[in-house]
Amino acid sequence: MSGFPSLKPAFTVRVCSASRSNPLQVVPMVGGTVKGDSGFSPAIDAEFVGVGNDYIHADADGKHLRLDAHGVLRTKDDALVYLNYTGVLNLTPAEQAVFAGTAPEGSTPFGNLCAQNQTGDERYKDLENRVFVGQGRFNIENGKPVVEYRVSQVLHG
Repeated sequence: MSGFPSLKPAFTVRVCSASRSNPLQVVPMVGGTVKGDSGFSPAIDAEFVGVGNDYIHADADGKHLRLDAHGVLRTKDDALVYLNYTGVLNLTPAEQAVFAGTAPEGSTPFGNLCAQNQTGDERYKDLENRVFVGQGRFNIENGKPVVEYRVSQVLHG
């Protein structure tokens, strides 16, 4: 059908964090990367610098978590880019196992997100004028969770 937006793969975000257990969690993002998809412009290849935070609020019904993450990236060509994403995580038994530390090695699909970027560097400035959405999952690697988001740009229909 015409008039509906389409998606263009943009980049993959991988975040290493330290989990906590409270109705409102402030989870430090202690590392990670952003790698551009082939064909996406501007090509981005970056690492998180400093410590970002993921503010996670549990719904009272225990079925969802609300995410609000903030971090700063340094690209390989030395630009700084602020990344913020918000989303909803459905707490199924698979995700609950990740938070309990009992999930097996492998990947667990989970919620959706909306991402935005800010920068003072003209090479990446156009990222501020685009809309991005994505889906994320937990990857259990060597017994530790790493969050991975596959992010796409929303294109006009």
